[in-house]
Amino acid sequence: MFLGVDCGTQGTKVVICDSRTNKVIGSGYGEHDIISNDKGRREQHVEWWITAFIEALDQAKREAGVELSEVKAIGVSGQQHGMVVLDNKDKSLYPAKLWCDTESSKENADIIQALGGAEAFMNKVGVQLQTGYTASKILWLQRHQPDLFANIDKIMLPHDYLNYWLTGEFVTEFGDASGTGYMNVSTRQYDSEVFAVVAPGLDVNRHLPRLINAEEKVGIIKPDIAQQLCLSKDVIISSGGGDNMMGAIGTGNIEPGIVTMSLGTSGTLYAYSDKPMSNDNGMIASFCSSSNGWLPLICTMNVTASTTLMQKLFSVNIKQFTEMLATTDPGAGGVTLLPFFNGERIPPLPEATASIYGLTNDNLTKANVMRATAEAATFTVRYGLDLFREQGIKPTQIRLIGGGSKNPLWRQLVADTMNIPVICPIEHEAAALGGAIQAMWAYSKQHDVNISLKSLCDIWVTLDEETAVQPIESNVELYEHSYQSYKYYLQLIHGY
Repeated sequence: MFLGVDCGTQGTKVVICDSRTNKVIGSGYGEHDIISNDKGRREQHVEWWITAFIEALDQAKREAGVELSEVKAIGVSGQQHGMVVLDNKDKSLYPAKLWCDTESSKENADIIQALGGAEAFMNKVGVQLQTGYTASKILWLQRHQPDLFANIDKIMLPHDYLNYWLTGEFVTEFGDASGTGYMNVSTRQYDSEVFAVVAPGLDVNRHLPRLINAEEKVGIIKPDIAQQLCLSKDVIISSGGGDNMMGAIGTGNIEPGIVTMSLGTSGTLYAYSDKPMSNDNGMIASFCSSSNGWLPLICTMNVTASTTLMQKLFSVNIKQFTEMLATTDPGAGGVTLLPFFNGERIPPLPEATASIYGLTNDNLTKANVMRATAEAATFTVRYGLDLFREQGIKPTQIRLIGGGSKNPLWRQLVADTMNIPVICPIEHEAAALGGAIQAMWAYSKQHDVNISLKSLCDIWVTLDEETAVQPIESNVELYEHSYQSYKYYLQLIHGY
């Protein structure tokens, strides 16, 4: 058996995979709390992750009805971009600042300026620095908590921390590390000049984890942890990775043509590439993948966040929302929405607000506004897909995950808007499954078994044919017209 662990923002998930039946036989979930304030603080105590992991593992064990002594390896997925800092006794010095923490926006701007501006920074590491990345959080700690900063012994990411707790090995892998802002995604090495600005007085080789390839093991589980979790003392811990990197493996997105799209609170789109993007506008994050390639990625801020807000405004439940999609026509009668309720990341419009256009006496209905919101949320991701296409990525299939993927009419909306076939994986916990698959890969390498990651994905990533939809040609034309209207207002109001 193999365990996949996904330590996300809201909670930690665990799946137990049985390699004899090639099935997920148990899953569990443990919730996380969050520390927040109106200045953008979003933090969690690292101890919460351990508690949630143990709770989720216990649930998964009970559901599977098995003992865990036959577990051979564990793969850990973690929320990207977080900052964990430990002292020389491995005690957390400060709560982990998360990907969604925006307290360090000033530090983010200062880092970019200190390194010569946005273009110069992009040329140095291959990604454009965002406030959500790890780099600005470290400088924020140096400025706001200098006494704590002075005691830093180790800096790591959330998934690295869980791996460290499991093994005692201070290691990371290229995929998650490429979201820190101080690793060059082309050379796959830390950039000492960038890190000197990010963490004044600290040393790349002393304070950052050693970088390893995706198929390598971090180490063997510590005896006391193995005993605590009722695991064998020779369990291997694979390199793991960021949640998007593990989600790519868990959806079989490890070769050109497949694109993973997540319709959650925000929207995420990522693909496989065998080389980093040559994109010079910084909107595509050209991360490394956890399959030893690259994972070009874009993230938008307003997908189900928008539709949920409108549902609340109009007192519409999910069933009524679906009925409105079914009883209105593509284009929402000419109503166009820019759904930037939370600002926007792609294009970079952090201060933008939402706006609505094209209202008339005839088209101003609750149903049209709801449809326009769903269309606009989809258009934000289409904008990112167009950026991919400009870089030579040629998607042939979208594998859809996230809450929005469960709605059949929204799946059709995605297929028609993108003009690409859409299908959903059967296993919804893509990042946790990806962790388990990667654990199998590392285990096979350790035992000199020549099995490829693709072979493992072919076995474990199963697609739900009942969710498959093809673009409808007449709808493609209608949505293209609506998308161009969306782009017209985007250019008119925001310059993109």
